[in-house]
Amino acid sequence: MNLFQLILESLGSIKSNKLRVFLSSAIISIGISSLVGILTSIDGIKSSVTDSFSNLGSNIYTIESSRGDRGRNRGVKKKNNPPLKYREIKMFLNKYNGIGLVSVNTWVTGTAELKYKSTTTNPNISVAAGDINYLKVKNFNLKSGRNFTDIESNNGINVGILGSKIKEKLFGENENPINKIIKARGVNIRIIGILEEEGSSFGRSIDDRMIIPLETGRRLRPSSNFEIEIKVSNPAELENDMGISSKVMSIIRQDPIGSEKSFDVLRNESLEEELSEITLYLKIGGFTIAFITLLGASIGLMNIMLVSVTERTREIGIRKSIGATPQDIKNQFLTEAILICQFGGFGGVILGLIFGMTVTSFMGGTFVIPWLWILVGIVLSTIVGIISGFIPANKASNLDPIESLRYE
Repeated sequence: MNLFQLILESLGSIKSNKLRVFLSSAIISIGISSLVGILTSIDGIKSSVTDSFSNLGSNIYTIESSRGDRGRNRGVKKKNNPPLKYREIKMFLNKYNGIGLVSVNTWVTGTAELKYKSTTTNPNISVAAGDINYLKVKNFNLKSGRNFTDIESNNGINVGILGSKIKEKLFGENENPINKIIKARGVNIRIIGILEEEGSSFGRSIDDRMIIPLETGRRLRPSSNFEIEIKVSNPAELENDMGISSKVMSIIRQDPIGSEKSFDVLRNESLEEELSEITLYLKIGGFTIAFITLLGASIGLMNIMLVSVTERTREIGIRKSIGATPQDIKNQFLTEAILICQFGGFGGVILGLIFGMTVTSFMGGTFVIPWLWILVGIVLSTIVGIISGFIPANKASNLDPIESLRYE
């Protein structure tokens, strides 16, 4: 019996048990869709975040407080280092002798509510504080207006630069916001600039932000954690400049020679490595969920196929009596199991793509057709079919034709 005849025979048997086949395929679809959907979402979001890192430039690195990871590592208690203090950062600015452009910034809040006359934004506006180099280091461009002056930055004047979405929300398309006064948590802020539109990243629009001078941010939030960002014009000099900055900060922080540093020096590649590590764990979780679901589906399908062998015992006896070999019988049952799993596999791939596309769009990522995960889903469904169908097919092929013909 050739492959085409096997498929036709198997489809005929599948049609006679539509409900049973549907339920088996549905379980397999859930497993495959969870695999394809989760992994597609992860890849799409990772692609979006990686693009955001790339937009920051490969010639930028950050000096920030080390993460206070408590706990133990191989029996050794991790050290909880104090955050960078503002006076230490000021000392760094005076002692830094590298070639980069240095900017100091801090995160003020992510839940600000801005008001202009009778118009009020939602309480989800991000407010960052930076010095006069902040826009250059971050690669932000002004659509209109100007940057902070030294006086405004050093004296904490209440001025601000708005993202494009905030400008549209508060002022509309026609009104010029420059030199207009808005309120943020009861504080009057004079608008001096508007940023060009940047787009979204990780589910949140980065145009929903306001930038204020560093000293203004310190006054509004005295407990701020500060970080230093340094942009080096020549990427080839980046590693050397990172070494210079690390030595300067180690001296300021009085870190003993040869000991672990009490601060972190990170470049974009380091952030991408951390992101890759996180997404690896997420992918392992996706595979685990899919494996458990497919394991249950394979057991259910195997049980259905064993029941099918029992129900079709007399049919098997007739086939063998007219010349069908044990191998023909085994191939037919294996083909049926594989086809059932393929129906579930293709359904799961479609559901997974829809799920992945929805999640990626919601999170602000870039949807990419996951050809690898589609192939993995189809291959996995085929493997499940082979595993689930092997024992029933082997049992059917070993039935005695005489005893099978007597079966009622």
